[in-house]
Amino acid sequence: MNMQTGAVMAPPSPKNLDDVGLTMVMMRDILLKTQFRKNINKVTDLAKAICLPVPCTQELIDMARGQGLMEAMGTLGAAGEISSEMPYQLTDAGKARALDALAQSEYFGPMPIPLEKYQEQIKRQSIRNIQITRDQLTSAMGHLILPEDLIGNLGPAVGSGRSILMYGPPGNGKSSISNGIRDAMGDKIYVPRAIEYSGQVITVYDPIVHSAAEEDVDESKQLRRRAQFDRRYVYCQRPTVITGGELSLDMLDLVYNPTARTYQAPLQLKSTGGIFIVDDLGRQAEPPQKLVNRWIVPLEESKDILALQSGEKFEVPFDTLVIFSTNFHPNEIFDQAALRRIFFKIKIDGPSQENFLKIFALVARKKKMQLDEASLVHLLKNKYPTINNVFANYQPVFLIDQMIAVCDFEGIPYKMTPELVDRAWANMFVKDEKIVK
Repeated sequence: MNMQTGAVMAPPSPKNLDDVGLTMVMMRDILLKTQFRKNINKVTDLAKAICLPVPCTQELIDMARGQGLMEAMGTLGAAGEISSEMPYQLTDAGKARALDALAQSEYFGPMPIPLEKYQEQIKRQSIRNIQITRDQLTSAMGHLILPEDLIGNLGPAVGSGRSILMYGPPGNGKSSISNGIRDAMGDKIYVPRAIEYSGQVITVYDPIVHSAAEEDVDESKQLRRRAQFDRRYVYCQRPTVITGGELSLDMLDLVYNPTARTYQAPLQLKSTGGIFIVDDLGRQAEPPQKLVNRWIVPLEESKDILALQSGEKFEVPFDTLVIFSTNFHPNEIFDQAALRRIFFKIKIDGPSQENFLKIFALVARKKKMQLDEASLVHLLKNKYPTINNVFANYQPVFLIDQMIAVCDFEGIPYKMTPELVDRAWANMFVKDEKIVK
């Protein structure tokens, strides 16, 4: 039976070695390698290291003992201390087997989860299952001043768990909106430490991408219930992977470590159950069309195809909300076939003059910069007409930060003046002129 934690069904803890889903040889070898590398000898410590319940770990130890690979040390531990727990050590044959297994793969520690079992968990916590309300999205975007219809367009896009293309001029908060979408997803999911396919181990959990959730220490009932979930998973916030101009096609392939003889999951697999943001599309070394072509099968069929070193290809679930963000018009960088496959296209424009002034006042109040009517009139009547009154969301922060820097240097109170506006403006736009070399 599955346990419920919040809105997501938890993976049940294995009751026996059959539930673990790996071959006996693989489980035994990981146990031997872990004991050899970590130099631990108590069942409870070994169980914690390989992330299996104590009864399953004891079953594995008994099997290894039966094969002459481990032996009991008696109640007197290695350091001579009396222990209530029976310690175990590797025999010479066990050490030889551990070294042999390490030569084949350096992986030790948490038992991996078979890919087919992980697929079951993905269905329980799919990004397509989430329900986002207008209130949740508005609350997550609360710090942004957005056009009225934008939340109405974003909501169905996020709720569908399908791909989104946000486009529009730079500096208008496409990245902030992407982060707001991530914040609106308040629930948590279970991320595998490692998965197994065809005897190969692929590590998935990555502390840089995945934020482990705090344990609920107040509620002993919840703690007891959560203690039953499969510890080969980490209970996490829904993951977010953000890439920009550095994204290349090989970052979407399995990463093989020839020394350890293990694989690391590619970025899109690490983002399963969460969001993958491709920021600044069009700034990568590879053309946008080529990058999007790589996503066509995953976006249409909810599965991705990865390849092992041997060349063997296999399918993994693709359960990720992909957000593409670009400063280019979509027709400039995609053909119609690619555009058809991106489910939602949302234009993020610069603010109106009214919204620009709201943002300006909000930023000034936050940064304790006193507003001045003459300076604002100067900005709107004399400065903005020189750029055809094109407002952008980044401009209030930029201008106010510039004015604050001057005030700090001159040792004067924070108060804007037309002269300060001119100095700030000069740093926002570089005058066109020929440099004599």
